[in-house]
Amino acid sequence: MSTNANDLRNPLKRARGLGSAQSGATHWWRQRVTAAALVLLGLWFVALVLSLLHADYATAKAAVAKPWNALLLILFVVTAFWHAVLGLQVVIEDYVHTRWKEVALLVAIKFLAVLCALAGVLSVLRIALGA
Repeated sequence: MSTNANDLRNPLKRARGLGSAQSGATHWWRQRVTAAALVLLGLWFVALVLSLLHADYATAKAAVAKPWNALLLILFVVTAFWHAVLGLQVVIEDYVHTRWKEVALLVAIKFLAVLCALAGVLSVLRIALGA
């Protein structure tokens, strides 16, 4: 078996056929797709907030309760937390070098993101369903 001088992989990784980017491309694409979605949803959100700037509570509640606004607001909340988890995961994987700390931080971040996203979704549903 001839080895390429430019191949920087560990010999065991080379023997198993494993490169450094097994799931990196998927992660990269998810990060870019959520970023693009957040640009569009963020523009909609800013427009909604600006349209409700001087509105009273009942008007704002009625605007959030509209089906399209509620749906887009839920998408915005879920996408924002998903994008945050993806970004923080990269930072932790790059800068935390103790394996147990890395795993603990990744679990904590995902747990908090799911908890906060659920709180946001339930809040929007509560307003939209009139509870």
